[in-house]
Amino acid sequence: MAKFELRLPKMGESVAEATITSWLKDVGDTIELDEAVLEIATDKVDSEVPSEVDGVLLEKRFEVDDVVQVGQILAIIETDGDEHSINSEEEKASNEAPKEVVSQLTERMDLAKAVVLPTAPTISSSTRFYSPLVKNIAKQEGISQEELDKIPGTGKEGRVTKNDILTYIEDNAEIKSAAITASEPKLKEKLKVKEVQKNTATPVVVSGEDEIIEMTRMGKLISQHMTDSLQTSAHVQSFIEADVTKVWNWRNKVKDEFQKREGEKLTFTPIFMEAVAKALKDYPLLNISVDGDKIIKKKNINLGMATALADGNLIVPVIKNADQLNLVGMTKQVNDLANRARNNALNADDISGGTYTVTNVGSFGSIMGTPIINQPQVGILALGAIRKVPAVIETSEGDFIGIRYRMFLSHSYDHRVVNGALGGMFVKAVKDYLEAWDSNREI
Repeated sequence: MAKFELRLPKMGESVAEATITSWLKDVGDTIELDEAVLEIATDKVDSEVPSEVDGVLLEKRFEVDDVVQVGQILAIIETDGDEHSINSEEEKASNEAPKEVVSQLTERMDLAKAVVLPTAPTISSSTRFYSPLVKNIAKQEGISQEELDKIPGTGKEGRVTKNDILTYIEDNAEIKSAAITASEPKLKEKLKVKEVQKNTATPVVVSGEDEIIEMTRMGKLISQHMTDSLQTSAHVQSFIEADVTKVWNWRNKVKDEFQKREGEKLTFTPIFMEAVAKALKDYPLLNISVDGDKIIKKKNINLGMATALADGNLIVPVIKNADQLNLVGMTKQVNDLANRARNNALNADDISGGTYTVTNVGSFGSIMGTPIINQPQVGILALGAIRKVPAVIETSEGDFIGIRYRMFLSHSYDHRVVNGALGGMFVKAVKDYLEAWDSNREI
């Protein structure tokens, strides 16, 4: 008999971990190839983990509500065939939760961290292998990549083992303790003030007639994600009004023929997405992300499309390579992602890799908004409601008042890397593309 290790699969560019929400199989149950073994949830999407083999569930490595890293062993499945060796001791260790490993060091290091400047987060080295456990410990302890590369390794081929990095942390704790001693009175006072501030939050008073509603898991994740974004990016906004009369009239003219020919409804969303994709090609420094003090300029234009779910939460499926799609292709992508989002049928790849996001606040009647940036992106565009309003129309024969269809575009961007000129020029480019719409365009 052989033993197969079922691991948490890679679920997208930005997904590193998942929470187990339920086991669909018990120990001793027979499992078929591609049959779902357990259900997991990330901060982006819920999904199932299927078996890659036929066999019998021999062991569960985690329980419900445990957080598992990508690549960790979820379960052992017994199969027919030759015996396979289980991972080495070091690989086994990498599947353990790092919090338990370093728990004894955490309390001792708290004061040291408070007086030592934080270092850059640890990232994977291209020349030296580090197990997930070692990388997690380094990240938790604020050890930079440069510092990690200097730690002598006693493992195979000079790899840094768990004991190597823990020894390094213990040795350096004595050096940091000297800094604590020098400023201990002031430090303790600061920590005391912080503790008092943390514990003196205004209590919420609940009367007998109030209803307490538990936040959903997704609601909690969205709440944390939005708070983190506000703490990360310096949000500023630019607003501009666009005349979309040509777009309005053109869509009304072609929508029935389009649906008959393509079997798809032509909404305003793909039209707006096309304009945003063109503007991002004109201003590629909005199609970026920030990593510390480095700017990562994205090659592909992948547009996130904020979509409302039935429970009131939002999810952001991504249109990959949006600048390469014609309007028919864009429409099919928009409709497919929106339908699958509402039916909870998106997979992890559908919601990963976004480089810029668009949200339609006008669908709820709002004329404008100040959306929160979807990290690690640096911009998000809110589309306001299209309104029929009186407007001044300039002609060669003079100005006159007419009825026009107009809307506000609200652009939130990260002022750490996007200045007001760039933020304003980008949203004006979107306006210009919409106002220059070809009324005779064929589709």
